[in-house]
Amino acid sequence: MIHASVHPGPGDHELLVRLTRLIESFRRPRIAVVGDLIADEFIYGRIDRVSREAPVLILKYDSTEVTPGGAGNAAHNVAALGGVACLVGLLGTDETGRRLARRFPRQVVRTGLVRPAGYHTPTKTRILAGGVHSARQQVVRIDRDSQPVTREMRAQVTEAAVAAVAGCDAVIVSDYGTGLVTPSLVAALKRRLPRRGRRPAAPILLDSRYALLKYRRLTIAAPNESEVEQTLGVTLGDDAHALERAGRELLKRTQMRAMLVTRGSRGMALFEPGRPTQHISIFGTDEVADVTGAGDTVIATMAMALSVGASATEAALLANYAGGLVVMKRGTATLSADELQQAVAMDLGSGQRG
Repeated sequence: MIHASVHPGPGDHELLVRLTRLIESFRRPRIAVVGDLIADEFIYGRIDRVSREAPVLILKYDSTEVTPGGAGNAAHNVAALGGVACLVGLLGTDETGRRLARRFPRQVVRTGLVRPAGYHTPTKTRILAGGVHSARQQVVRIDRDSQPVTREMRAQVTEAAVAAVAGCDAVIVSDYGTGLVTPSLVAALKRRLPRRGRRPAAPILLDSRYALLKYRRLTIAAPNESEVEQTLGVTLGDDAHALERAGRELLKRTQMRAMLVTRGSRGMALFEPGRPTQHISIFGTDEVADVTGAGDTVIATMAMALSVGASATEAALLANYAGGLVVMKRGTATLSADELQQAVAMDLGSGQRG
């Protein structure tokens, strides 16, 4: 397969007009986001001294912040970009779940949230430390998983998800490995969507951390490079031929309409059947502040773009801009349509690439 590089830059007027019109349409979409809700908890402290008990730092506690992660972050990103997110998943009745529920803006519809008695919200706690004049750095992360998802829980979520997708312009499936999302759940969503010929009218986008190969015939999946390596048991690194083989193998085995591999500082690679691979250079700089939740931003931006008529390449370009912006922010961050538009205008108009 022939490789094709995408290096948009100043002077790409036609592309600027097209991407601008797509972003201007972001106020219309209604996106169903189905999957694993995770609480991203950030505990901030200031470095005080070294402990006498062990060679570790003692932190003076400053504050705690709880933000939506997983499917919640994808929904939050959809809302921040101007769309309406219909969020479906499990949320705990614990204090973390209550705090998390309060963090969603009104553009996130929460009628699809199932809250079983005794269910504990999966939580990723990040402890960040910094001095008075230094940036806060992550010291350690503590993951607290939920109890196993029961058949009854999954049935309730499936019922809520089927109801949610009926009136939506795109569907995001966010699978972080709790056991909630399964191929049968996704199949139920596909059956509910109105059809045009043999394909669903609304695109279905998949973000699956550990089970990509279990899903078939969706619109697009967006694994990162390390997930591709783990899925196929390969090492990619800077090997362009290995990347090409991996991307084509994923397309063949999943029968997706497209596969977007995110590569960090190396940008992105978009694979489509019968078309040259599109290599997209990173937007911005490689001086990243925080990659937490960047994959959710990418999948949310692609869903918004595809729902308003973007091609896979156009959606990937917009997702690349969005990802480049959000990793420059601390914590589990989002961006607005205005921020995205400014980045596109800077890059494709009179500005210079970072």
